[in-house]
Amino acid sequence: PITTDSDIVTEIASRLAKKCGFIVFPTVNYGISEEHDPFFNISIRDKSYRDFLFGIIRSLDYSMGSLGSIIILNGHHGNVEALNELVETQLIPTKPKCYSYWHFMKHEFDHAGFVETSIMLAISDKVKMKKAKKGLITKGLSKEEKERISKLSTERGGFPKVAKNGVWGDPTNATKKDGEKFLAEIVRNLAKECQT
Repeated sequence: PITTDSDIVTEIASRLAKKCGFIVFPTVNYGISEEHDPFFNISIRDKSYRDFLFGIIRSLDYSMGSLGSIIILNGHHGNVEALNELVETQLIPTKPKCYSYWHFMKHEFDHAGFVETSIMLAISDKVKMKKAKKGLITKGLSKEEKERISKLSTERGGFPKVAKNGVWGDPTNATKKDGEKFLAEIVRNLAKECQT
């Protein structure tokens, strides 16, 4: 589904909130995705994204006073640079912590591959496994080649150059059971991080 990133991050945020007693605000369903051009893609500019989030954080600070903490849980790799810049450059009384959920699991993350498809199977009935196709497989590549491919994939229009069908990994053996394991691991590790 085209809502995959939003669906996954919303599910993780909900589970994390239940575990830690957090308040969850609605997911921002758009982000920075120029690396996926010319695949079907809706992307906003990084400045617009940062300004939007800054407005929300400033509003929370104004209406609620000094908050203990604000966590931005990221579900899309294309947003990382803008989120880092938001935290580093904006003068916000309550500096947000930004976490990308895939950093809280041991398994190498992918795009529409085994991990992401397994997680979606655990949370959605909209996954069509009959259409699953293997994509770019990095196993066996040198560290240097992996770094080169990773860097290329983040440039505007770079992702289709390295993953011709848009898949990074192999979703064909994904299971709901594996998805539940990934979700439990991510939430457990995020909860530890957030409570510090």
